[in-house]
Amino acid sequence: MTSAQPEEDSGTASGEALTLPSFVAGSGALDRLVDTARDYAKASTAENTNRAYAADWKHFTRWCRMKGWYDQGGADPLPPSPEMIALYLADLAAGSSASSSQSGFGPQSASRSQSASRPLSVSTIERRLSGLAWNYAQRGITLDRKERHIASVLAGIKRRHARPPVQKEAILPEDILAMVATLPHDLRGLRDRAMLLLGYAGGLRRSEIVSLDCGKDDTPDSGGWIEILEKGALLTLNAKTGWREVEIGRGSSDQTCPVQALSQWLHFAKIDFGPVFVSTSRDGTRALDRRLSDKHVARLIKRTVRAAGLRSELPEKERLALFSGHSLRAGLASSAEVDERYVQKQLGHASAEMTRRYQRRRDRFRVNLTKAAGL
Repeated sequence: MTSAQPEEDSGTASGEALTLPSFVAGSGALDRLVDTARDYAKASTAENTNRAYAADWKHFTRWCRMKGWYDQGGADPLPPSPEMIALYLADLAAGSSASSSQSGFGPQSASRSQSASRPLSVSTIERRLSGLAWNYAQRGITLDRKERHIASVLAGIKRRHARPPVQKEAILPEDILAMVATLPHDLRGLRDRAMLLLGYAGGLRRSEIVSLDCGKDDTPDSGGWIEILEKGALLTLNAKTGWREVEIGRGSSDQTCPVQALSQWLHFAKIDFGPVFVSTSRDGTRALDRRLSDKHVARLIKRTVRAAGLRSELPEKERLALFSGHSLRAGLASSAEVDERYVQKQLGHASAEMTRRYQRRRDRFRVNLTKAAGL
């Protein structure tokens, strides 16, 4: 391996993999087409995924630079060395200098950061490895995750450090009713009520909620659109697993009906084009043009969980950590007493097994194999 200064970029590498041969470079039309192709390449993964993969690459190249094994330049991340990546994974699991966020590099700064890091979870380490594989792929290089150095170290990390997955708490029917009851009846309250009820009844991801437009092709960053019909609302979503339709029927009363809540918000906010869920003025009397981010949904859930007093027997920090945007999806999957395939379709899952991961306690002991075996 030759000594070289590792590149430490903060952006994705999608565009870097798209270059023109020298004999056709320089054409304005082709340059614009390259820019367009780069935009499409970047859109091949979700924005949050792009940010995570960029952070993974930045962390890895910084780690390489901190290790002064190859002259003064540190270890070179290109091309990938299975042995080096295996050491990187081990460092993440052991919690030495790998996770240091200090800006200094070299042996001295590495030794100073020894006590400042913590071991990462197995899921985070696997995510980091996926990020590296993706970044290498964008540079035309294949990272073989089954290579013996990488695979054996990762298997050992899993065997020693793996823990059962920590699932977010499901928001049950009585919970969502208590949460929306804490919201005021001003414009902002109408909006937040519609977001919670729609997200719950649709089993939507928080990004799917805020990416909705009133109509098809209203905005370039649209993630789908809505149609309000007599029997309910039809959502067409460009979701994580591709395009899908989500049917949200009308509720048993106007107070708990997600379609009614959505209609009220659109009517009083005077929204008939563009993003469905937008920010409001400081006094809460006017809807603005700015689309809300998915972080608003996460903050809204935690705020209403606190106001409703859910799981109040726990310290506040612990109980708020139980809930996230996925709590809405888990709540629908756990509460809807219908055939499992309908829940799977609503959530947009490719397999029933994935849907069952969202069902909290619903299927426990439904089939008693002990009695079936004659005991």
